[in-house]
Amino acid sequence: MTIWFSRKLATFLGIVTPVLETVRRWHTWQDLPSALFDDYILGGLLLYGAWRVGRDASTGQKFLAAAWGFALGMVYSSFFWQLEQMRIGTIDPAPISSGWVAGIKGTGFVLVIIGFITSLTRVRGDE
Repeated sequence: MTIWFSRKLATFLGIVTPVLETVRRWHTWQDLPSALFDDYILGGLLLYGAWRVGRDASTGQKFLAAAWGFALGMVYSSFFWQLEQMRIGTIDPAPISSGWVAGIKGTGFVLVIIGFITSLTRVRGDE
């Protein structure tokens, strides 16, 4: 896998993550607005990194890697917080079960790790 895979994954997650979080918190975002808007920041950073790599892979790589690093910190925290909330019986505000939310976050966690690792691959001169 190359940085181009990382770029495509960043574009996908940069769009999907804020959309899913908006659906999840649509009726409860006023209770804790930062819980909604941090995913917009995450999406924006991933899209910016992907855009920079599209312009010039060698100079854009650091922006994409930084965006993935931010995303990794967020998804790590979010996933393990979700598991703790399930353990104590807190119901998630999403229109689906807390188990499904945890599964989606776990999948996202794996994808972000893959995106981060592939963003660190050496960029060849012809890319």
